[in-house]
Formats: sequence, structure tokens, C-alpha cells
Amino acid sequence: MGEQTARRSAVRRLVMVLAVVIAGGLTATLTGSFGAGELVVPPPTPAAKCGPGSLPETGVQGRVPTADYVSGRAAKGYTCNTRLVGRQGRTGGFKVQRYRDVKGNVCAYYDSTLIFPKDAVFQGTKGQGVIVLDMNSPARPRQTANLTSPAMLSPHESLLVNQKRGLLGAVLGNPATNVGVFDVYDVRTDCRHPKLLSSTPTGVFGHESGWAPDGKTFWSVGAAGMTLTAVDVTNPRKPRTILTKGFDVLHGVRLSDDGRTMYVARIGLPDGVRFSSAGGLRILDVSDVQDRRANPKIRVLSDLTWPEHSIPQVAEPFTKNGHRYLLEVDEFSNFGLGTVLNDAEVPVGAARIINVDDPRKPRIVSNLRLKVHQPSARAGSQRLDPGAALPFQGYAAHYCSVPTRANPTLVACSMILSGLRIFDISNLSRPREVGYFNRPVAPLARPHAPQGGAFAMSQPAWDVANKSVWYSDVNAGFFAVRLTNGIAD
Repeated sequence: MGEQTARRSAVRRLVMVLAVVIAGGLTATLTGSFGAGELVVPPPTPAAKCGPGSLPETGVQGRVPTADYVSGRAAKGYTCNTRLVGRQGRTGGFKVQRYRDVKGNVCAYYDSTLIFPKDAVFQGTKGQGVIVLDMNSPARPRQTANLTSPAMLSPHESLLVNQKRGLLGAVLGNPATNVGVFDVYDVRTDCRHPKLLSSTPTGVFGHESGWAPDGKTFWSVGAAGMTLTAVDVTNPRKPRTILTKGFDVLHGVRLSDDGRTMYVARIGLPDGVRFSSAGGLRILDVSDVQDRRANPKIRVLSDLTWPEHSIPQVAEPFTKNGHRYLLEVDEFSNFGLGTVLNDAEVPVGAARIINVDDPRKPRIVSNLRLKVHQPSARAGSQRLDPGAALPFQGYAAHYCSVPTRANPTLVACSMILSGLRIFDISNLSRPREVGYFNRPVAPLARPHAPQGGAFAMSQPAWDVANKSVWYSDVNAGFFAVRLTNGIAD
């Protein structure tokens, strides 16, 4: 399919989606949203036991109650087997990435705005776009650059580093979709001062993304544009679009180590009550693209869903004891299209571990959830906590990550109002929470955060050597957090 034909087809599909959304919202308003009492969800993961030096939460696992803001307790933050190492900035976005260059310098990259240009006015002289930090001293993060090429000003959820080739890539995106300007930077030579190699319209549409591990293919996902685009980056100075295929609404994509199997967070299509009853995991055979065959085909191997899903975000591959798994996370709550408040009537998908030894028969092994995600908790007073009623904030999940693809024992998740959460997956069938770090902002304390609360949205990055996790909070900036009391040993 030619690029112009693909764009025209994608525009037609986008119009159809918007029409369904509008019609579905009206239907949901008239008929009511999905009832919490009709849904049976997995139990919460056992809560962390906090050791010396912790400042634990005051009540339900993951909650920052209104009373804590009134008393001043929330201003002290909440830590459990963690401590602050360093921080920078006052805003954050969807990704934090880590890279060590050929000279041994260690850097962090994070997008500084949730939605451009809405948030940009609050950044002032701190700079816009993607922030580059020198992390050679984690206690003193030092900003060395801010990247403001088209895609870096608004990468939405597409910012990713390819570790093998030292390439930083992103597509110009937004919550629905956007023109797919694809930017590629060299960070291998000097991670502190990335060099722009190319900025081209090869991404078709922008929202989410994925790198093939060999760094030769960047996948651009159009989300509401309903496109999946493969960009050949063999020559990063001259990227070229090699395939654009139309799907229903997709989200983040990740690939197997050989780049031939793709794990897709499938949003599906709005169905009028929940965002989509078909949402979940889709596994694709993309070997034709990886092998650069003429007229490549993409083949669906399997689909998997779960009753409590919200909006599938991404599925990170890893191996454990010779078996293949995915760490899948759903974002937000699956708010009904006519529902205004983030309440108990709609489920929170949170996160889960999926066995993919047989890509045609994936199966769920276990779940990662907090007590605040449960319908019984969501039906109570927590809906009145700062930020809890907003469907794009609230007590829910957004991104998770593992420190390594090979035999990880820990998981880090950004769980929005609940901050950074750490889970032990030594026993995959019985994960348990082992730590957390949360620095909520008081309502009206900052111009860009009038609703207050934590707003942990980013994919965390792991600094394994220092037993640390890096993440960003939309309301509070970048944090480097050390795991303590032996949980990272």
C-alpha cells in the first residue's frame, strides 16, 4: 500500500472511529455504564511490608486520602523500602529512558509535557521537548540538552531508545493521532548531547511505537489513525516507510528478541458501554518485515482478553527459567464513553503476567493490582481524593517495566495517583508488592497541576548497578529512587 493511499485509508478509519465514539458516548449516557457489581476482578497483590526508614501509606494500599492533604501528611510523601536519590524539573510525561554511551556516560531521557502545547506554558525557562540528563552522578541529575525537533516536542508515548544501536526515536503524536514525523538521534557517540540524524514524514501517524531489538526497524502506531507502520532505519539518516497496515485501534508494540514476533496492546473499537470489549493482547507474525521480504504480510497468531481489562497500554517481553512471558499493563480505568467520573462503575485493568511459550495460545499467569483498584475501594470515599475523579488520572496504572529481559525478579510500575510501585515476581504465579515511592502535589500548589495528587505516567527506567528506578511524574518532575532494605538484592 502506497503512503498516500495508506493515509487516505487511515483518515477514513479515523472518521469512522470518531463517529462510533460520539454515538457510543450517547448510548452510554442513555443506558448507563458497566456496573461494578457485575464484574469479578482478581484480588489485589499482597501489600508491601515496609522496613526501616520508610514513611508508609496511612490506609488502603495505594491510596492518598483527602485527610492526608488536610493534615499535611501528604506533603511528606510516602516511601516503603525506597529513598530519594535525585530529582530534576517540575513536569513529566510518558517515558523515561536510560542509556550508557561508548564513553561510559550514563544519560536519562524523558518527555517533559503530557500534552503539547497545553503543558508547555508551565515549563518556562526549563525548556520544552525531551529533556536530556547527565546521570553520571544520580544524586545530581544535570540537564545537558532539550530536544525540540518536531517529534520531540510532542512524542506522546512513542519515545524509545534502541540499546543495541544507540538510537533515540519518536514520532510526532498526541492522544488520538498526529502526522507521523519520525525523528532519529544518535546517542551512542555522546548520550549527553544527542545528534539529530533525520526528521522525516515516514511514521505516517503518531501515538505509540516500538523498536525491533536489532535497531533496524522502528514501528509507528497511529492509535485512532488505526495504522501500524514499519520504518526501515538501517540507514538512520535516510529512514524509509516499508509497510503501513490498517488495524483496529492499537497501542504500544514490543517485539521478540529476533524481531519476528510482535506483542501488541490491542485497544479494539468502542462498543458504546466499555471502551472496547475486544481489547487485550494481539500477537502478530511480522517476520516478513524483519526479513525485508517483498510485499510483506503481517499475520495474526492469536488474541487474548480478560474480563477486567481497561485500555491495554503495552506488553513487555521477558524470559524466566527458559519460558517466555509478557508483562502487560492496562492504562486508566475503562471508563464508559458516557461516563464523566472515574468511579466504581468501570473496571481498572492494572497489570498482569502472560505466558507466551506458544504464541498461538497465550495464557494469563498472575495479576499485579493494588487495593485501590478494586471495585469495593472505588465505590467508597476514595473517589473524592484529589485527582481521583478524573478519568485520565485516578487510581489506575499506566506503564510497567522490568530491569532486564532475562530472568527479572522485580517489576516497576507507574500507577498514577499511587506513584511508583515495586513488585517481586520471583514466583510468577504469586507476585507481591515490596516497595513504593510517591510524592503527591497538593491541589492548587502548582499552576500546571490544579487538581493535585500524584500523576505517575511514565515507563520507569532501571539503573540496575545502583539498585535504582527512574520515573517521572506529570505534576512533580523526574525522580531517581533507590530501593532499600534488601529488596533489590
